[in-house]
Amino acid sequence: MRSRSTQSPSSLPAVVVGLILVVGAGAVGCRSAPEERPSTTPAERTPAWAQDAVWYQIFPERFRNGNPSNDPVRASLQRPVGDVPTSWRPTRWTRDWYEQADWERQMGGFYDGVYDRRYGGDLQGVIDRLPYLDSLGVTALYFNPVFWARSLHKYDGRSYHHIDPHFGPDPAGDKALIAQEDPTDPSTWRTTAADSLFFVLLDKAHARGFRVVIDGVFNHTGRDFFAFKDLVENQANSRYADWYAVNSFDDPATPDTSEFDYTGWWGVQSLPEFANNEAGTNLQAGPRQYILDATERWMDPNGDGDPSDGVDGWRLDVAEEVPKGFWREWNAHVREINPEAYTVSEVWEDASGYLEETGFSATMNYHGFAFPVKGFLIDRAIEPSRFAELLLERRSAHPPRVRGALQNLIGSHDTPRLATMVVNRADTGYAQPGRFDYDNGAVVDLRQNPDYKVRAPTAEEQRLQRLITLFQMTYVGAPMIYHGDEAGMWGADDPDDRKPMVWPDREYDVEDNHPYGHDRPADPVRFSDDLFATYQDLISLRRSHESLRRGAFGVVQTDDERDLLTYARTHERDTVLVTLNRSAAAHSARVPLPDSLKRPYTLLRTVPEGAAVRVQQDGTALLLEVPGHTGLVLRTESGRTRE
Repeated sequence: MRSRSTQSPSSLPAVVVGLILVVGAGAVGCRSAPEERPSTTPAERTPAWAQDAVWYQIFPERFRNGNPSNDPVRASLQRPVGDVPTSWRPTRWTRDWYEQADWERQMGGFYDGVYDRRYGGDLQGVIDRLPYLDSLGVTALYFNPVFWARSLHKYDGRSYHHIDPHFGPDPAGDKALIAQEDPTDPSTWRTTAADSLFFVLLDKAHARGFRVVIDGVFNHTGRDFFAFKDLVENQANSRYADWYAVNSFDDPATPDTSEFDYTGWWGVQSLPEFANNEAGTNLQAGPRQYILDATERWMDPNGDGDPSDGVDGWRLDVAEEVPKGFWREWNAHVREINPEAYTVSEVWEDASGYLEETGFSATMNYHGFAFPVKGFLIDRAIEPSRFAELLLERRSAHPPRVRGALQNLIGSHDTPRLATMVVNRADTGYAQPGRFDYDNGAVVDLRQNPDYKVRAPTAEEQRLQRLITLFQMTYVGAPMIYHGDEAGMWGADDPDDRKPMVWPDREYDVEDNHPYGHDRPADPVRFSDDLFATYQDLISLRRSHESLRRGAFGVVQTDDERDLLTYARTHERDTVLVTLNRSAAAHSARVPLPDSLKRPYTLLRTVPEGAAVRVQQDGTALLLEVPGHTGLVLRTESGRTRE
């Protein structure tokens, strides 16, 4: 989910031609007082494995339907049953995204009914596709919420200690079992069929070498959450009366039931927020303890002190809206269970000081990666030199161990898909979607701009996506792919970024509808074998070179006139040089090499594969000819580099 705060970047001195190695920089701009900081150092809170990870984000309801018998039913929807036509049915996986069923047309326009769609994605579907993920080459899986909730996205939790019954094989049986528990007493908690299947998924994922991280939504719940349901029924007499941010209770002496008022996340009443303690430094004792207990359940399922059968970490939703004191306690609790656990906060702006104050391992790197990448490689809103400045500024704000483990994503379930960002890039005439403008403006989506393009990318636009992926796989930090980007999927902002996954074994309808009835091309929807091969190859490249995972990063040349950027990743075992041509035109360039890089190079990759590049050396420089929207990768054996 999106964070509320925004922050504009500061500027740095201009980048000059030459190698700029950024190694061992401290955490610049930390805002906390020393006594507020957790006791853990970056090495203690950021596991070594996270620096080698290639992440893959899975939105469970839209990834794969492995068991149609557990599909959601009308009564399980978020909206009251009476508000959904009786003709409601789960949506066919392969249907044109913008085509509306009869029940949707009865509800109004496309955006009036789309959130009530269910496609039936489940845990069995993920288990079935683990070989696919293995073949792609990713090493770590991040799941959007898997806990029991009514919505398609599951950020409105009904429970934190049970997997959603409709993600497992026996929804009715699971719900009956859960009803027998005291949710605040872990000794009464049962293991449902969905819980068991999740543990099977963990076992099978771990057997293939995957790390697994799940989403924790500890700022708010859904209205079905056990504590909130009791609160609504019993008001001030509820044993959960202090769990939520209640503004006023219902007065039983009056017939007016509208007196009950509480704080919802961003004013959304379906997402009631937990209350902070009186000092505002932590959550109230009740929800705090429940969250700690639920955390332990998923990290050490057998309670035997061996966390190897549990999740490997957590991604924490809207982290800045939860008191820092809670996160310090929670992060310490997580690492008591598993010292190698990885915790990543959803913070859209500069998180360097925040990580120091709270003890998180890393953050989703919107600020330090996604925003600059969109400004440079997609929108051409900033020059190569300014791009290098932004990278240096934002990279240097983190200690080396942390910066190597930042989740370098571009698109996610909260943004337009990467392919659609490219289709709507600024140099095509569309105003930049602000969250991905390098200076952080306001969010723009299809509902705010009906002219936003919903078509498939062209071959040239997909070529630009490949170039972006090359940078993602060769930059500092752990790359993260939103499921389907590697398959060629496109889609505008939420909900259009949450289409069902495109698989090679399915036949999909042509997409020719538009949410507002506009004319558009008839786009075939199919799995892109060529794009998948590019992702596969570039992930393999990263995993094969320690310099790309742990090496120092240095800008060799920024050429604003030709739109070229050349940089180096150096490690004691090898050096990799990368040149990106972000313009559509072919360019020739002379790239002077500093003394530390004057050695023979061999061409390792071109992106796209087979691009007609030319590479020569004259002893002091590289002489390059690079087609438009093309990258090239050079490699040499390297002497020892000071880390």
